[in-house]
Amino acid sequence: MADPFEAYSNLDDIAEQLRAADAGERRVAVMELADSGDPEAVVLLAGMLDDPDSGVRTQTAQALGEFDGPETAAALAKALADHESEVAQAAADSMAELKDPDAADPILPLVEHSSAFVRMNALRGLKELRRPDSLKPALDALQDSDPGVRVQAVGVIGFLKMEEAIPALKAATKDAAAHVRRAAVSALAFSEMQTAADAVTHALGDQDWMVREIAADTLGKMQAGSAAEERLRAAIDDEFWQVRLKAVRSLGRHRIAAAIDGIAGCLRHEQANLRKEAASALGEIGDSRALPMLNAIFDDPDPDVRKNVRWAVKQLSEGAAASR
Repeated sequence: MADPFEAYSNLDDIAEQLRAADAGERRVAVMELADSGDPEAVVLLAGMLDDPDSGVRTQTAQALGEFDGPETAAALAKALADHESEVAQAAADSMAELKDPDAADPILPLVEHSSAFVRMNALRGLKELRRPDSLKPALDALQDSDPGVRVQAVGVIGFLKMEEAIPALKAATKDAAAHVRRAAVSALAFSEMQTAADAVTHALGDQDWMVREIAADTLGKMQAGSAAEERLRAAIDDEFWQVRLKAVRSLGRHRIAAAIDGIAGCLRHEQANLRKEAASALGEIGDSRALPMLNAIFDDPDPDVRKNVRWAVKQLSEGAAASR
């Protein structure tokens, strides 16, 4: 088998340093390869994934993050199964940085790897590549026994934005693992199908408050029907202020005038972020009935709240003047 270190005359000096007895010197050489930006360095780096020192292998996996393409992906696929966790994690992080769709070819088979860590990070790497042929493996992975794998499968499907995957994403909003449900609810934001909006609306009643928070936020990005508006208005009274904030924001985006009393109730909340969002939402809705409510907190102690209140008052005042 040919020695990859002998293949590239323009990298001879670094290649020589890669053979040094001292692991520290080899790590420095790996960093120099990363800094070189030379695509030919990928073969040299791939060879260093067999280095006996785990620190060198970790540095190599990190260095590969500076490159792209199928050769890089193939090297990272090997490092992903390294017996040292820090090497494997470095490879996973570098794989997630790949952008060349052709890099998917060496990664796709890993979705069926025996290791859940490898399956999870293979899907993580596929997400940004947006390869249509990654849809089926991702759909299959929604049945994986590991919730981390299912989360990444949802991410792949969401990035592909294919309406044919909506039924699977809807089913994932009822997954046993809360973080899978959160991912699925968020992934449905791209869809304009009513059934997708219905699933997100239903998630506003989820037992996990972070699922409810994401559902409230996602509905602000979708076409919200009457059922969604009603549930968002109810979410203004959620026990978690984070859910209330996202509900208020979405109601403002959709300019739901019927919600102004509920939103105005948040203007006195102890959380400044919620007061700020409530003021902004009232300004977006543009109903002059909210002016007295906003004027009542014109001197709020928080500068960001005051800024949003003044903006909202200006919006409503100008709107009222224009309608005369």
